Amino acid sequence: MTILSRRRLMTTGAAVFAAPLLHRRAAFGQSDGLAGMAESAAALGQLRSLVIHRDGACVFARAFRGPAVDRPANIKSVSKTILGLLTGIAIDRGVITGPDQRVLPLLDRDPFGDARDSLTVGHLLSMQAGLDSTSGPAYGAWVSSRDWVDFALTRPLVGRPGGRFIYSTGGWHVLGAALARAARSDLHQLARSWLGEPLDIAVPPWIRDPQGRFMGGNDMAISPVALARIGDMVLAGGQIGGRRVVSRQWIQTSMQPRARSPFSGDLYGYGWFLTRHAGQDAAYARGYGGQMLVVVPGRQLAVAITSDPDRPARSEGFFGDLRQLLERIVAAA
Repeated sequence: MTILSRRRLMTTGAAVFAAPLLHRRAAFGQSDGLAGMAESAAALGQLRSLVIHRDGACVFARAFRGPAVDRPANIKSVSKTILGLLTGIAIDRGVITGPDQRVLPLLDRDPFGDARDSLTVGHLLSMQAGLDSTSGPAYGAWVSSRDWVDFALTRPLVGRPGGRFIYSTGGWHVLGAALARAARSDLHQLARSWLGEPLDIAVPPWIRDPQGRFMGGNDMAISPVALARIGDMVLAGGQIGGRRVVSRQWIQTSMQPRARSPFSGDLYGYGWFLTRHAGQDAAYARGYGGQMLVVVPGRQLAVAITSDPDRPARSEGFFGDLRQLLERIVAAA
């Protein structure tokens, strides 16, 4: 089965995804392994859907609970990786000059007179801004503030730009605001025209801040099938169907390690966590509750996972279960 585009999905219907697609067993693994993997996935009560693409073709797609795999799902912080891709496209198009470009001039903000003045696009992409986090306990105060960009930029400096990894959605929102201003557009329109249109996937509007700026780094809604298609594009070096979406150079740059997460221990590039599964290098996007996009270049494997977005997925809990499932998937490939 070839990848189903958004238009073909509208005519084919969601019924095709009611059962796993097993007809490419020889290319993926023995049927017993794939069926066993599906059984293990179904047993994870928090898991909603699983889509697996190999060599650009769908080998498995099932919604175990919740919406069908062709329906938009809140991908939570997987949105950060999508914004990272949009940043690469902006660089390719000359909208911004590169990761070393300073952030405050992009926002037309006056200097602070401290380390914030040296903050770059790359620092935000790698979550090395040096500013106190707006995630976790601070998230509520941040999204309740009058100006999300100002709140994030005026957080106390608890490190230096380019230093340690500090997980913060606010930094990504700053990046999204800077990117949109540089492009003289809004983040939703950029996502639609730069990713949605060439990939033939739907990117509906999502939450905005009090100034009307679409949130950068959280709460985008993309279907599991569309996520897997984004993974196919990444695995193909930034192109799909013969059409260039983002440069191969940016894909390679975004997967170079720059920091390390103190939570998972995995390395982090520009929007991608970097790890290994079943002896293979892998990059993944991760969102609250267990939303994931995983690419395994050595197996030409793209895996999209959605889960209950209202329940946590800690490393020692459900996220650990997902890692075990991914080990099994990569081994079967």
